[in-house]
Formats: sequence, C-alpha cells, structure tokens
Amino acid sequence: MTGLGDIALLAGAGLLAGVVGTAGGITSLISYPALLAVGLPALPANVANIVALVACWPGSALASQPELAGRGPWLRRWMPLSALGALAGSLLLLSTPSGVFARVVPFLVAAGSLALLAQPRLAALHRRGRPPGAGGVVLPLGLIAMSVYSGYFGAGAGVMVLALFLITSEPRLATANALKNMVLGAGTLVSAAAVAVLGPVDWTAVAPLGLGMFFGSTLGPRLARRLPATLLRRLVALIGIALAIQLWINPSG
Repeated sequence: MTGLGDIALLAGAGLLAGVVGTAGGITSLISYPALLAVGLPALPANVANIVALVACWPGSALASQPELAGRGPWLRRWMPLSALGALAGSLLLLSTPSGVFARVVPFLVAAGSLALLAQPRLAALHRRGRPPGAGGVVLPLGLIAMSVYSGYFGAGAGVMVLALFLITSEPRLATANALKNMVLGAGTLVSAAAVAVLGPVDWTAVAPLGLGMFFGSTLGPRLARRLPATLLRRLVALIGIALAIQLWINPSG
C-alpha cells in the first residue's frame, strides 16, 4: 500500500468483486489479484482478502430477500457446517508456507472455474437418477470439502458451492445463488475471525477492499435475477480459467 492510487484500486476492485461474486461466485478471482497488484505477497494477500470478504455477507442478504423468503430452516441446518469447514481451512492456511501456497493457487482457481462449466451435465445426470440415498450424502460431504477450501483460499469456492446446490437442492439459479452467498458468508465470518486473531492482517488493504465489496454485494443478487443463467455461468467460468492461467505463468509469493 503506497498511497491513494492503491486505495482507489482496491475500492474499485472490491466493488466489482462484490458485484460478480454475489452474482455468481468469483469474488476472490478479482479481489485477490488486486491485493497482489498493490504489493502484498500471496499469503498476506489471501489473509486480507478473507477478512474483507465478510463485507459481502450483509450486503447480499439485504439484496436477496425475495430468494431467501422461507429458507431460514434450511440455512440454519447448513450454515454451521460451512462455518466449521471454513475454520479448519483457515487454520490450514495459517500453517502453510507462502511459497507452497503460491504454487497451488492456480490449480485451485482452475478447479473452481471448471466446476461451474460442468454443472449442467452434472445436473442432467442427477435428474436421470442416482443411487438411493446419494442425495443425502453428496450435499453435506461436498459442502464440508468446499468450506475447508473456502477457508484456505476461496477463489472459485462460490462457483463450486453454487454448482453443488443447483445439483442437490435448488434448481433455480437466482435462489441457489442467494443460498450460496449466505452459507459461504457464515464460513467467511469464522475464517476472518480466526485469521484476525491468529495472524497479521493488513487493515489498510482490508478497509477499502471491504467497503467496495459491501456496495458491490448489494448489486450482485439483482444482477443474477436478470442475466440469462447460461451466460452468467460461462462468463464466471471463463474469467476464472483466464486468471488460473495467468497465476500459473506468473506465480506470486
């Protein structure tokens, strides 16, 4: 962080990340490179990103009231599981050397992006039939794994959870997206608390990024209602794949 230019860059990146992240699930795919661009190494950038992401939760909740109506019991069932998984991921993050972390980032980003592209085919397989009881296993196990990943890094976690919910419990994209924002938000809150207590946080980067994310997150769910689902899915996935390639060619750490 060197001055007003960096602050403006982070605020703008936060606004864009909040919009596209709460509309489809690629928040960190925009905010994380912005933190690298202002000079933070890979691991401190990820810690700052996790803390700033908390700002998306209240904004997306305010904007998603129509989709969340009547879903309180469902959310109360799955949000604690997400929080526990994210806490485990954050503890793993704090024990990982930054050089190792920087090397695995591109593959994590690519996995999250490809998951969204695969979602329609997975949903079709789900509709054609599955082994008895599979639906009751896939959602909790998938959510645990993705929440651990979300607490560890998170770029692409939103698209993976969105795909999981579309396949297992909610076929409407806008509603699945709203549920995804709430469930991951619970995990993000726990992750942020853990890294804030146990590790150093660059608050000068978190403040402008988080402010932008809050305002952006009030717009993202509204955008998800209006864009065609196929277009939104492909845009999110293509941005993620492009970033994965960039990070693989030019790793930061």
